[in-house]
Order: sequence, then C-alpha cells, then structure tokens
Amino acid sequence: MNEATATIQFKECLKAGMASYDVTLSSEALDSLAKYFEVLSVWNSRLHLVSFESPEEFATRHVLESLLLLKYLPVGARVADVGSGGGLPLVPCLIARSDLQAVLIDSSKKKALFLREVLREISVKERAEVFADRFENLATPEVNFVTCRALERFETMLPRLIEWAPAAASLLLFSGEGLSSVIENLGISSERILIPNTARRFLFIVNKTSHSGNSHQQ
Repeated sequence: MNEATATIQFKECLKAGMASYDVTLSSEALDSLAKYFEVLSVWNSRLHLVSFESPEEFATRHVLESLLLLKYLPVGARVADVGSGGGLPLVPCLIARSDLQAVLIDSSKKKALFLREVLREISVKERAEVFADRFENLATPEVNFVTCRALERFETMLPRLIEWAPAAASLLLFSGEGLSSVIENLGISSERILIPNTARRFLFIVNKTSHSGNSHQQ
C-alpha cells in the first residue's frame, strides 16, 4: 500500500469511528492527525514506535482510543505523559485540543527525537516539552494530570509513578484488568472505564488524593 492510500484509509477510519468513541474532530484536526500518521509511519520502520498492521488499526486502536482522554481533561489542562514513545496518547489530544499543554517523557533518546520532530511537523511544539529520561530521574512537573499508555513493567512501576505524580494530580492510565488489583492494593480509589470495541482493556482514572497512606512505599 502506498503512502497516499494509507493516509486516505487512516482518515476515513477516523471519520467512521469518531461516534463510537464519542469524539468530534474538525477537518483541520483530521489533516493534522493524517500528518502525524505519515511522520510516524516513516520513523516506525526504524524505531518500532507503535505496533499496528494497518491504517485502520492505528486509527482505532491507537488514535481514537487516545482521544478518549479528552472528556476527562478540563480546559487548559497541563498533562505529563510517561513512556510517550510514538506520541500516544497525548499527541492526538494536543492536535484535537489547542488549549492543552503537555510534558512528554521517554527514556529513549531516539524516541524523544521523533517526538520533537513530530511536534514540529504538526505545529504544536510550543505547547509541549520533551524529556529523554526515566521519569524517576526528573523533577515532578507542575501538571494536573499524568497519563500513561505504554510504560514498561507497568504494574511494577505503578507505585513509583503514583509517588512521582503531583499531590493533587489525577492519573489517566490505559491498561488491562491486571492493573485493578495493583491499584486496590495501594489503597487508592479509581474508576475503571471499558475502552470501546474491546473486551478487557480499560481507562483507569486514579485520584492520588485518595491514597490511604504509606502503602505505596517501596
């Protein structure tokens, strides 16, 4: 499949799937998301940023799922994403909402280079910072939300991520059922939302202020 055909299929799938994910995208946002898809496709062959087999899968499994965050982010929200990799979930959100600001964190210098490039290509670099380091090595940023979709050893790292997050922040986490028991064992309340068109994948909304005490200490 050539690049032009893939991009057309990607955009058409976004249009067809928006309603299922309760997302509305302007024509300008669709064009910018298509540019994001094109840039990522070029880099993906070298860096293996995101696993997908077709433009349709990237549109639904990755972009539209990422845009589920929008309904939980108030106007002017500042968001830190840990393990940004290919830019999911925050790059699509930055495209769809011009009021959002983001900090993108990935331990891979090569992936951070991609993130800076794609932010420049889609003209949102003034609203996002990129850090090439492990989140534990960085000072906690001044944000309202922390997101994570692809953190290595997610369940093991969750206590550290919660400890690192700002005291009043909410965490928006994409994961399977296994994360439920980890969150429960930490003594934190959370809401679990089934991702559309999936059977066992969820968006977890975790309120750090509900932490019961020192149960997360390592």
